[in-house]
Amino acid sequence: MSKQPGTAPLFVTPSYREVMRLLILGGTSFVGRAIVETARRGGHDVTIFNRGRTRPELFPDVTRLTGDRDTGDYRALDAEWDAVVDVSAYVPRHVGQFAEALDDRIGRYLLISTGAVYGRPGARKAPEDTTEKITAATYGPLKVACEDVAWDRYGDRATIVRPGIVAGPHDPTDRFTYWVRRAARGGRVLLSGSPDAPMQVVDSRDLAALVVTLLADDRPGTFDATGPAEPVTMAEMIRICARSAGREAEVVAVPGETAGLGLPLVLTDPADYWQYEVNSAPSRKVGLPSTPLSATAAAVLAWDRDRGEPPMSVGLDPENEAKLLTRSA
Repeated sequence: MSKQPGTAPLFVTPSYREVMRLLILGGTSFVGRAIVETARRGGHDVTIFNRGRTRPELFPDVTRLTGDRDTGDYRALDAEWDAVVDVSAYVPRHVGQFAEALDDRIGRYLLISTGAVYGRPGARKAPEDTTEKITAATYGPLKVACEDVAWDRYGDRATIVRPGIVAGPHDPTDRFTYWVRRAARGGRVLLSGSPDAPMQVVDSRDLAALVVTLLADDRPGTFDATGPAEPVTMAEMIRICARSAGREAEVVAVPGETAGLGLPLVLTDPADYWQYEVNSAPSRKVGLPSTPLSATAAAVLAWDRDRGEPPMSVGLDPENEAKLLTRSA
């Protein structure tokens, strides 16, 4: 992969052994969008199933079926597929009802889960099956329950992918985009928490490549997916983002009393650092690429500028950051 400083990288499309008929549940937001794009570049026959509300103008030449998982409306799914990628299952009912609707008309079922299923290194949280209300506290346990239903219904035909923080173009959360945009201005960059705290993000296109490879290989199992391949700290991440924009950044750690600023991706308690120290080496052995963090940052910067740099939903605005930097000088 090569790029010029400050430009989007050239993403190399992986190759796959055979053409598959794929059904993507979701497919027009962020992770699902990357999976659709990667699968189509690989020559696969893709069908999208969703409510038709998010970016309905995308992929005009892709078969699009409309339904609603919240009401259990799967009537449009009247065909067969080699594999299914479930990007939009957030409660166990979604997985169970889909399995009932499709019965044996699919080959492999791949669930996009989350690293939030872990309550401590290597150990899953208890499943949540008493509520469908998604909060910061229930999100991980609900995904645990989704995984359990997937294993119960599909057995060896199930594959679980657990991404960490996903970064890339079209990210609706602004979490990584905030740091890319801020670092692109260069200068003194305010950071709550320790500059030496670990940081992990996985490029959305790397995640998509892993998903399609696992399906092409018909590989069961559970796969953690995060990056970059080489460990970085929060401060290093900011400096890499700055250099990707042709700038330099000085990371300024703020005093403890301002640690609750709500800056995205920051872990202020060292007891939580394990969340950004997940081992994805097994996934790399079976198909997770290793896009450099600088290339991910350059792609996000180009996309953010192309969309006009709208207001961020997270982080500090420049004026408030400047005030805090002045106080910490």
